[in-house]
Amino acid sequence: MTKRVLIIATDGFEQSELEKPKANLEAAGFETIVASLEDGEIKGWDQKDWGRSVKVDMTVDEVSEGDYDALLLPGGQMNPDILRMNDTVIDLIEDFNDAGKPIAAICHAPWLLIEADIVDGRTVTAWPSVRTDLENAGGKVVDQEVAIDGNLITSRNPDDIPAFSKALIAMLQDAKVAEDA
Repeated sequence: MTKRVLIIATDGFEQSELEKPKANLEAAGFETIVASLEDGEIKGWDQKDWGRSVKVDMTVDEVSEGDYDALLLPGGQMNPDILRMNDTVIDLIEDFNDAGKPIAAICHAPWLLIEADIVDGRTVTAWPSVRTDLENAGGKVVDQEVAIDGNLITSRNPDDIPAFSKALIAMLQDAKVAEDA
């Protein structure tokens, strides 16, 4: 059975941080589903201006953690700042964490991990302006392209997308090997 990765995002997601990991996951044979706060489309932020829109497959209110194998949280400054104020989004992140499923957050998206209270004692990384917030939440912050601690995968910025994607794909493939055994 094909593994399914839920991507939660809203307007202002960093274009490359949604599109490139999504494409990498699909190229590796995984199904991706984009969920947002509302139906329709969400508009990306492409470095210094609005970017392309991405189709929303469902709203977060329609999502159940049990239907997915992993969670991908793209960054951008606006996207996670809006999402962290939504109780349903935070509950979903907590549900994925409680189930031990991979949660991959890049750039500013670790703000969502802080809001879900799953950073304390964990090794994480993020965009430089988020690192103090991670430390204040009890995280052990490192400055490297990808930090993996249990089911959490975090990265700093768009330059880290290859390592970020590779880490999530490897975690999903390892879970598949364990299921097949």
